Amino acid sequence: MTEIKTHARAVAEVIEGCIVASVEIARTPDRVFQALSTPEIVDWWVNPGVFDTREWKGDVRVGGRWSASGIARGAPYRLEGEFLEVDPPRKLVQSWQRLGTSDTPSILTYLLEPIAGGTRLTVRHTGIVAPEQRSGVSAGWRSSFDRLSEILPTRRG
Repeated sequence: MTEIKTHARAVAEVIEGCIVASVEIARTPDRVFQALSTPEIVDWWVNPGVFDTREWKGDVRVGGRWSASGIARGAPYRLEGEFLEVDPPRKLVQSWQRLGTSDTPSILTYLLEPIAGGTRLTVRHTGIVAPEQRSGVSAGWRSSFDRLSEILPTRRG
């Protein structure tokens, strides 16, 4: 039996403006997909001391909109986007943009792969234009996935 690796990894690809992060979680792909596509996000989409997601809303269907808000470095923030592909429990793709910016939206692709004892969750976050944002976004995915791997296996459902 394969041992679940509960510590997330995140790598920034400087040239492509891409972050790839992954974690193994001792829950089924269906359960992990639920954590990605419901207000449960506020429990794990965090980077302590950097950003704290406090609200999430989403119409999880192709063309449906989502939004999240919270506090980042002491100031309010709001993110929004559109679901581009919804294939439960294998794949979820959405655009991602900070409200109030003229930046082109980046794209999040969540891939869920069944493994012995659980699910390997990988996110590919592409289109991060500003090089100075890549390390912060990378650290954010790592801390969020670490949090998800801590709380999800202890919850029922």
